Amino acid sequence: MMRQYELVERVQKYKPDVNEALLNKAYVYAMQKHGQQKRASGDPYISHPLEVAAILTDMRLDESTVAVALLHDTIEDTSATRAEIDELFGEDIGALVEGLTKIKKLDLVSKKAKQAENLRKLLLAISDDVRVLLVKLADRLHNMRTLDHMSPEKRARISEETMDIYAPLAGRMGMQDMREELEDLSFRYINPEAYETVTRKLEELSRRNEGLIRKIEDELRELLVTNGLAEALVKGRQKKPYSVFRKMQSKSLSFEQLSDVYAFRILVDDVPGCYAALGIVHTRWRVVPGRFKDYISTPKQNDYQSIHTTIVGPSRQRIELQIRTKRMHEIAEYGIAAHSLYKDKEAVNGDVAPSPRSNAYAMLRRTIEALAEGDNPEEFLEHTKLELFQDQVFTFTPKGQLITLPRGATPIDFAYAVHTNVGDTCVGAKINGRIMPLVTRLNNGDEVEIIRSGIQVPPPAWEEIVVTGKARAAIRRATRAAVRKQYSGLGYRILERTFDRAGKVFSRDGLKPVLHRLGQKEVEDAIASVGRGELSSLDVLRAVFPDYQDERVTVKPSSDDGWFNMRSVAGMVFKLPGKTKAELERGEGEAGPEALPIRGLSGNAEVHFSAGGAVPGDRIIGIMEKDKGITIYPIQSPALQKFDDEPERWIDVRWDLDEANNTRFMARIMINALNEPGTLAEVTQTIATSDVNIRSMSMTRVAADFTEVHIDLEVWDLRQLNQLMGQLKELQCVSTINRVFV
Repeated sequence: MMRQYELVERVQKYKPDVNEALLNKAYVYAMQKHGQQKRASGDPYISHPLEVAAILTDMRLDESTVAVALLHDTIEDTSATRAEIDELFGEDIGALVEGLTKIKKLDLVSKKAKQAENLRKLLLAISDDVRVLLVKLADRLHNMRTLDHMSPEKRARISEETMDIYAPLAGRMGMQDMREELEDLSFRYINPEAYETVTRKLEELSRRNEGLIRKIEDELRELLVTNGLAEALVKGRQKKPYSVFRKMQSKSLSFEQLSDVYAFRILVDDVPGCYAALGIVHTRWRVVPGRFKDYISTPKQNDYQSIHTTIVGPSRQRIELQIRTKRMHEIAEYGIAAHSLYKDKEAVNGDVAPSPRSNAYAMLRRTIEALAEGDNPEEFLEHTKLELFQDQVFTFTPKGQLITLPRGATPIDFAYAVHTNVGDTCVGAKINGRIMPLVTRLNNGDEVEIIRSGIQVPPPAWEEIVVTGKARAAIRRATRAAVRKQYSGLGYRILERTFDRAGKVFSRDGLKPVLHRLGQKEVEDAIASVGRGELSSLDVLRAVFPDYQDERVTVKPSSDDGWFNMRSVAGMVFKLPGKTKAELERGEGEAGPEALPIRGLSGNAEVHFSAGGAVPGDRIIGIMEKDKGITIYPIQSPALQKFDDEPERWIDVRWDLDEANNTRFMARIMINALNEPGTLAEVTQTIATSDVNIRSMSMTRVAADFTEVHIDLEVWDLRQLNQLMGQLKELQCVSTINRVFV
């Protein structure tokens, strides 16, 4: 276990004026508070905060952050309090320790909604002070290094959490070395068989190629020195198991098919040296096409800068090369921790606050702000993983503005990245001057021009096309707003009729005082709920006018043909005196255009037909059903009886026919036919010659000699259906035939 003076010496190596008193006080306090506590391994508990502090010294962090590492478990696991830490070490350190305590309580591998809410809290804590993330990552790294002492279930849970959340966060903060180690440690416990296989193959490859890395290093170094880059450093390494496994999975390759298991870094003093080294290497060895990336001229959002290229190098071995300056390498290894985040503002006891100069930190803040647009925890979780955990492509506006997007992004993602309004009004795109489909995947360097229209509304299908969280959130909001507008319009008309029947006048202002009684937050929410059938218009009426007495007309069967005379209900289904079932069924005209030819519907309200269908010529009724919009029933449907006590849901609709008829409608019939060979063929032949389609058919044996045949037909109108039923009834094999109303 590291000793107190060793920790101070580690900090002194990069910060000679270290505040020793602060570190000593934090060490003694943590030692006293943790006392005789033990870890699962049996080691003294204090060994854990000491190792976390040591990891932070490897990142060359200031003494305040190292002190926080020493104290990070005291509030959670000992008798220490926030007030006590504030008094001894200052409020800045106290706030960091408390933030870490709250994060420790979060369960990031749980039911989706709970996980999402906890992740939201984690990111918000990080956004307040990035040092919370640095200490938490160091804490997680040491826990992963000592995970063997946990139960198998706990190892799997912690590893899954690390792979899903902490490793990608480390990567987005530019801390690639930490990300790789966290991924490898997680991989070992999440998929132990694959880990064992890949590790064994890498060891075998290393034994076969013993000395190969050193040989390539020497040859590269000699080439660079000979061409004037004497200061260049060359370092080679074999890729980590998880990196190899991920490539095998993404490329569908076996281990033996991998050709670039080795990677080499060339470090020089300045940027011109990077491009000089690139020219020297490319002149000497053949380049693998399509494997060149310049992150120096276009850095990643997490501040990463480097030139990537792949060559067929010494021994005809395919080699990945990263060329960067020594400063770029420091940022690539330590990411945000390599920036001068702690030198801008001095505070009490030497405590300092981070500056916003890191692009990685600024990116995290912007991402969190964008994620806050999500309307529920599940969306937040989805958007977080989309935004934080994907590779990027760099695209440009026609004016040269850089737009960074996840790999696989489309022009729709691009439009929403520019501005939400640009995305909502997007109707097309030009990529590099050519009009291209909106589903086109963007590539690095693409110039994208968005074509817009003021009347455009983003279709819901776009949600399946885009890959960015911002775009998905905006499309969902626009879709919800459009649907809400439809239902709000329908609900408004329902409420107007209901209030008018009661002799009252409906107004939006009248709803405001009673929203709490209706369980709604806004007036439009209440009106839309009526439109969706979730809220009764009579309940709204009674809430606004508590003294209102409902006066309904009870409906009873008439004597003619056993049919119901329609009642007067909320002015929505009108009484039809003296009309019998036969009279109601008589109708003239033909089907209308592909858009439903039904008058009385609410704009774009969602419309369905009942299971038994309805055809032009039927007298029809619309019923408002919860979460389904409007369902159209023939007036003969027995299902209408269950809505007798809910008159506010009835809507008077009728066919709106014109001369054009290119749409068929479904109707169900039931035939009682003889059970003998050729019956079904005779029935279907008759249907086919009548220009009628069969949508579906089912048969049930009801007696030795008879079978019931249920057929869903597609016809132009009621007249065609009646003609067909007459023809079928004349067949010798048909006993009875009836229309089925559901």
